[in-house]
Amino acid sequence: MTGRQGPAGRRPEIAVGAVAVAHGALLLVRRAQPPQAGRWSLPGGRVEWGETLEQALEREVLEETGLSVRCGQLVGWVERRGDDHHFVILDFTVSVEGGAAVAGGDAAGVAWVPLAELSGVDLVDGLETFLAQHGVM
Repeated sequence: MTGRQGPAGRRPEIAVGAVAVAHGALLLVRRAQPPQAGRWSLPGGRVEWGETLEQALEREVLEETGLSVRCGQLVGWVERRGDDHHFVILDFTVSVEGGAAVAGGDAAGVAWVPLAELSGVDLVDGLETFLAQHGVM
């Protein structure tokens, strides 16, 4: 059986996201690139060829936030599709091991947002529901 391919043979991309909760606050980054540029999301990004999921997550969080983290357990996964993208995102808990929260890479901002205030933040589509369904908030 032949699978269906996207535009110009494109296939879904694997990505990872970090669920970092400390002192009642969730680590978020403001997206600098589409899709959903300007909105707040979990730090993370694409898995590069040859990387494990854990390596990709730890690299992406360091690049976007300046924080060194250790990858923990899988929280859950989401699928995000649009006209120009198709991502399968695996979200993991992380523990922060060091560094200072400074936006970099694909992040236009970084913040520790109190869990009680998340509903008032301009989060990417589906993130609040995901966090609620998986017991993060």
